[in-house]
Amino acid sequence: MNQSLNKYEELYKIIKNCHNDSFYSSKPLPKLIAVSKQQPDEKILHALKFGQRIFGENKLQDAIKRWKDLLNIYDNIELHYIGHLQTNKVRKALNFFDVIHTLDRRNLALEISKYFTSTSKTKSFLIQVNTGNEKTKSGVSLNDFEDFFKFVSSLNIPVKGLMCLPPVDDEPSIHFCILRELANKFKLKDLSMGMSMDFEKAINFGSTYLRIGSSFFGKRN
Repeated sequence: MNQSLNKYEELYKIIKNCHNDSFYSSKPLPKLIAVSKQQPDEKILHALKFGQRIFGENKLQDAIKRWKDLLNIYDNIELHYIGHLQTNKVRKALNFFDVIHTLDRRNLALEISKYFTSTSKTKSFLIQVNTGNEKTKSGVSLNDFEDFFKFVSSLNIPVKGLMCLPPVDDEPSIHFCILRELANKFKLKDLSMGMSMDFEKAINFGSTYLRIGSSFFGKRN
């Protein structure tokens, strides 16, 4: 347990130091989303006892199974959906997650607009951008982004920011820079970028949400 606490504290120290040394040091410290997907319950409980309250999941049913009871035990838990969201699961997702990071196609936006209300638990959405224009990856292409953003805005979906997953073989800073410039152009405040292997670079481009799994919990079993 003490070893886990030291690891969490060290990670937060790195994040704080990187933030203080960045161009965005006057902005709030980026929030660490502990990516809890496929992690054992024991590690989740250690994180909760440490004080971690923001977690990321990528499968709806697994998330509900894990968190439905914990939400009644621990205060102020914030759940973020960071996986591909199927349209037939939108209604449940809106009643379970605080933030959805993966708004990436028109039919999903239409389904969200159908069920999203002022009483939905979800309060904000991020558009996933395919900054590398990879054919095998989800996300709105750079060429289609402006039209998609206008379409989503016409549906009154509260888009607060952008998310990306840089191509594995590319320098991630290139893609973080693209996302930062896109957010500036469309006046969006949140940027979900940076994972265990590249979060320090993401902080330099003003990331507001860091999606960190293995560097927080350790490798999955």
